[in-house]
Amino acid sequence: MKDNLFSSKDVIALYKELINTGIDIWLDGGWAVDALLGKQTRPHEDADIVIQEKDISKLRKLLESKGYKDVIRDDTSDWNFVLGDNKGHLVDIHVIVFDDKKNGIYGPKENGKMYPVDSLAGKGILNGIEVKCISPEYLVKFHSGYELQDKDHEDVLALCKKFKIDCQEEYEKKTS
Repeated sequence: MKDNLFSSKDVIALYKELINTGIDIWLDGGWAVDALLGKQTRPHEDADIVIQEKDISKLRKLLESKGYKDVIRDDTSDWNFVLGDNKGHLVDIHVIVFDDKKNGIYGPKENGKMYPVDSLAGKGILNGIEVKCISPEYLVKFHSGYELQDKDHEDVLALCKKFKIDCQEEYEKKTS
């Protein structure tokens, strides 16, 4: 495996370190899929995580002490940014603010984007360690509205199969 890929060991180390620093974290993206499936299914270039806005400075301080710096992308914002180290490890951070119903508001409230409270209820296993992650139903829902890559189709179909979720037509067409 290439050095810049995130291994399950890397993800668990990051997860534990953030938890031990007092930062609530939910895995998102490919690692959330793998945690829900209970095993690593493919290589991952990054680790997608969800944290609360109140924890950004603690997160930055911790990761910057490990050599991480901002990686500027076209979609960089206050609520979605990437930090990377000199080995090519990338952490894609999704920032939420809880509303009074415990929904995670993602970005400006007027945009209407959120991690609904039920989406933050997922539990998965990586390397025998239980982790919080996005729930399977919402990982499937969140894989829409953009052009999907082959890995996205495979992730969604695996989740639909394991958790008996009706697959949206766009995913089924890809495999036909």
